[in-house]
Amino acid sequence: MKREDVVEAIIIEKNKLGLSWQDIADELGMGCVWVTSACLGMNSMPKAPAARLCQLLELPEEAQSVLMSFPTKAWSRDVPQDPLVYRLYEVVGVYGDTLKEVIQEKFGDGIMSAIDFSMDVEKLEDPKGDRVIITMNGKFLPYKSW
Repeated sequence: MKREDVVEAIIIEKNKLGLSWQDIADELGMGCVWVTSACLGMNSMPKAPAARLCQLLELPEEAQSVLMSFPTKAWSRDVPQDPLVYRLYEVVGVYGDTLKEVIQEKFGDGIMSAIDFSMDVEKLEDPKGDRVIITMNGKFLPYKSW
């Protein structure tokens, strides 16, 4: 099986069983954003959660090894067309330099890790319209001088 085949099978079974990504994450005992990312092929799963996911969604046996394999983290460099993804792209376009300046002013010259990293999505109910809260938590990695 190819990674794309496993991703398609996961989505089909998830929908067939009426599960949410949070339901799946709860079954695996892991974070919702990370589990969703791994199910969409952008992270490799450790053996135990991969086996549990295959059991939960009744995936073919060979899906487990694909889930555990190291992915190539690549994405289209085209401007995203999906409105939600585009807005996140827009946020980075508008606020990216601002975030860089503020982070480097607080921490020094370096970057936020996307490896030693976690992210969470929360819903804040508001009478004027519900709010999306995205929390990104990455280790600061200073640039090294030599």
